[in-house]
Amino acid sequence: MARVSPPRSSTFARVPERAARTRVAGRSAPRNPARRRSAPPQITVALLVRHGKTPTTGKELPGHAAGLHLADEGRAQAERAAERIGALARRPVAIYASPLERTRETAAPIARALGLRVRSEYGLIDSDTGDWTGSRLSRVTKKPEWGRVSRWPSGFRFPGGESFAEVAARANDTLVRLAGAHPGETFVAVSHADTIKLVVATAAGIPLDLFQRLVISPCSVSALAFGSGGPPVVLCVNSTASLSELAIS
Repeated sequence: MARVSPPRSSTFARVPERAARTRVAGRSAPRNPARRRSAPPQITVALLVRHGKTPTTGKELPGHAAGLHLADEGRAQAERAAERIGALARRPVAIYASPLERTRETAAPIARALGLRVRSEYGLIDSDTGDWTGSRLSRVTKKPEWGRVSRWPSGFRFPGGESFAEVAARANDTLVRLAGAHPGETFVAVSHADTIKLVVATAAGIPLDLFQRLVISPCSVSALAFGSGGPPVVLCVNSTASLSELAIS
């Protein structure tokens, strides 16, 4: 402890040396600054998995259409995703999926690998493409409105459906809520290409009008880390390889 010098007051100077030492020794020692440090923030990791390939992937706008199942290739993709996620040292404690068949079928092998059940989460659902649901991409891309889908998505709304801004808002709200339910843990969210793009773009600070520059492949994994109160951190995007190096550097 640093030497304590007495004040210049003459009254204190006349106090016997032994008494002065007693007073100083009786004072409580300064607290260790290390003890006042707060505990490190709990990091919650969200693994965002796009569903596997379907017979219409890249050919039609599926939107909220029911009855669309994985193709054989898509089921194989889901099995490989389950192997990768199941090998994580920090195992996910929960798995959520949009209520559509293609996402639930993708989530099923992941849930089996983790010994979990799939929980349905509407906030992870695909964009509501309204009147364009089920339309061939070769046809809708010729419509005058299609230019806004890629060049000005913030100003576009699917006829009779959602806007991209609305999809981004509900998907981000959903992930923040799920992250809050799993502090310090890892969870899986099986969703759709545009939904995941919008979430990742928001986390990375990418403007809505540029979100289509991201690529989210079937059964790829994108990961976000949520801390205490701050914005999420993007750990990886569109990963189809090992997930063993996921960390905040």
